[in-house]
Amino acid sequence: MESRVLSPAAFRAFQEARPDEERWELIDGAPVMMTPPLIDHNRIASNLERLLNDALERHDPGREAVQRPGVELGLDAQALADLGFGAAYRPEPDVAVIDYDPTPGRRFIGRSHLLAEVVSGTDDEPVLAGGLPWIEAKTRLYRAHVFCEAVLVVEQRRIEVAVWLRGPDGWTGWTLRDPEADLALPGFGLSCPVGALYAGTHLRPRRRA
Repeated sequence: MESRVLSPAAFRAFQEARPDEERWELIDGAPVMMTPPLIDHNRIASNLERLLNDALERHDPGREAVQRPGVELGLDAQALADLGFGAAYRPEPDVAVIDYDPTPGRRFIGRSHLLAEVVSGTDDEPVLAGGLPWIEAKTRLYRAHVFCEAVLVVEQRRIEVAVWLRGPDGWTGWTLRDPEADLALPGFGLSCPVGALYAGTHLRPRRRA
């Protein structure tokens, strides 16, 4: 972690100057380079992206699922303070559903309808004075994004998916652990077994010929 404190705008300028293969997040004003994820992590993210895009092509072609976009959550200092956060934060979701716009050169997105995280080892590290893990901090930030309708947190060490959906009365959350349980996201046209997210991983390996 670098010692300097960056504003959100300075962090985005810093990201623009870094190689595309590097992943950075802004945590309490400090740029943090993310450790390259495990193969299972990448496979789960790819499975989720594909499942969402297959569903969206049928249900809502005006949206698409992408991996690791730069998301602008639109939270000012007061909104962050109300959530119990201090300086600036810019998490990078593993998968997001955004508006389809095939304009070249896009990197940062201001409107995300679904935000998903595949939990990695560093996500369990505390980032706030009260010991709040980074994964919990990220999900709180995502739920505060005005355009967000769904948040998913997918474990890679075991079959477990936490689902948050925004309804007329606010957010409702539940956890799915049965691989045959239905992961239903009606707003995105998705209905699939939880186990489909883990296809090809050590938890649901391919059958060898």
